Amino acid sequence: MQMIETGVVNGRFQVFHLKHMEYLLAAKMRCNKLYIGLTNPDNTYVRETVNDENRSARSANPLTYYERCQMIRGALREFNVPDLEYEFIPFPINRPEYILQYAPQDAVYYMGVCDEWDEEKFKILRSLGLETEILWRREPEEKGVTASWIRSCIATDEEWAHLVPKSVYEYLIGNDLDLRIKRLELIRMAEKDMSLVKDRI
Repeated sequence: MQMIETGVVNGRFQVFHLKHMEYLLAAKMRCNKLYIGLTNPDNTYVRETVNDENRSARSANPLTYYERCQMIRGALREFNVPDLEYEFIPFPINRPEYILQYAPQDAVYYMGVCDEWDEEKFKILRSLGLETEILWRREPEEKGVTASWIRSCIATDEEWAHLVPKSVYEYLIGNDLDLRIKRLELIRMAEKDMSLVKDRI
């Protein structure tokens, strides 16, 4: 495999887990410098699409841009990726007209495709004239661990430490971010239950 100079990945990483790490490492193996794009970097870039249901909800975005950078940086250090070989950038995938304000145009954009939202993102990047490489295609049931599953585990006091890098677990617990995730997720669950009750009335 020939190394290229610059690669880009993107995701919300709310919470960063071991499948996310698989994605980042697969991309890093292919490039000298990896730009890690954080989607939904702040509330101004939130815009729902038919294939992006619930990803814009407050409960689905409990961590700030800064907190996600710190969380992922700790995980990359845990996996011995040198700090100089990657950088974080905002990646407003829901406002694609702004992506190239932050991301390099002459890079390869790496993706894993597992659902319709991934397919939509792939089309968005291609529409911008960006070189895009699909690392793998998997069925939704092959996706494995998801961030929404982890947030649900946190909210319901189920075990989740084995689903994330050790450094991620320590960062979230050490900064009480698990408590914020739990509070927002419980609010979401309560609102969903209330909506179901109303639908039955």
